[in-house]
Amino acid sequence: MEYVVLALIIILFALIFLTIFSFYIAFYVNRKKKVDIYKLPNGYGYDKNRELMIELTKQANEAPYEEICITSFDGLKLFARYYHLSDKAPLQIQFHGYRGCCVRDMSGGSKLAKQLNYNVLLVDQRAHGKSGGKVITFGIKERKDVLSWINYCNSRFGKDKEIVLSGVSMGASCVIMALDQDLPDNVKGVIADCPYSSIKEIIIAFTNRLKLPGKLFYPFIYLGARILGNVNLHETSAIKAIKNSKIPVLIIHGNKDDIVPYNMSKSIQQANPTMCSLEIFDNAGHGLSYIEDYKRYEKVVLDFEQKIKKS
Repeated sequence: MEYVVLALIIILFALIFLTIFSFYIAFYVNRKKKVDIYKLPNGYGYDKNRELMIELTKQANEAPYEEICITSFDGLKLFARYYHLSDKAPLQIQFHGYRGCCVRDMSGGSKLAKQLNYNVLLVDQRAHGKSGGKVITFGIKERKDVLSWINYCNSRFGKDKEIVLSGVSMGASCVIMALDQDLPDNVKGVIADCPYSSIKEIIIAFTNRLKLPGKLFYPFIYLGARILGNVNLHETSAIKAIKNSKIPVLIIHGNKDDIVPYNMSKSIQQANPTMCSLEIFDNAGHGLSYIEDYKRYEKVVLDFEQKIKKS
């Protein structure tokens, strides 16, 4: 009997440790660690395009901007860079990816937006950059931050200012998940580059890539987020949010993405094919469709812009 009790205690402590460990690996951010905006990940497509991506990041980082700070719904200080081109220009609000940074992840997207005559608000997501917080919630709380930024822009620029939401990777899923909220009428479109279909699916897929049983580990990751991060990962998903959306959505995804499988974008698009279009880019890795074929990328985004202006 004593051995059974001892075994149960050991198992219990092992489960607790696994839950805590999962939380710190997946969701917690050490804010003391300085982020190098010019450090790029390894992987398909990054090595051959490294110099170009560093140059784009440098251009975004050195362009003149206004720093903006707002308070989130739960009391965090959130920061963004505002690039102003014209008082009459529409606005893109852009959101970067998981453990990324705005000037690097959105360097191509912000450049293209400016070329298409958009003012740009480049956001530091919570727990990233200058923004407050230590917990990444994969879009659950971030989607509410999207609405906070929209409300700020409407109070500053007026509710007749046309707004397009844009994001890459986690940022792409954030802007789609934001559709499950009551967004103002001047939000005219969403551009999502390589979004994941649900938090559960991307965590399982990533865990599997580490040669670990994703479905077995996911309950502990979920519990870690719920107990230690105060976030319910099942609160919504990109697929749930897009189903009843009346706002046009453009999804872009590379078919060589080894981080977020492009089939996830297919699942999102199929959830609302009337309002959502999907463009697959050949030979493009994660978030690299713009780099691989910028001429087609520009045309796709321009066509979408013309579409939402007619709607």
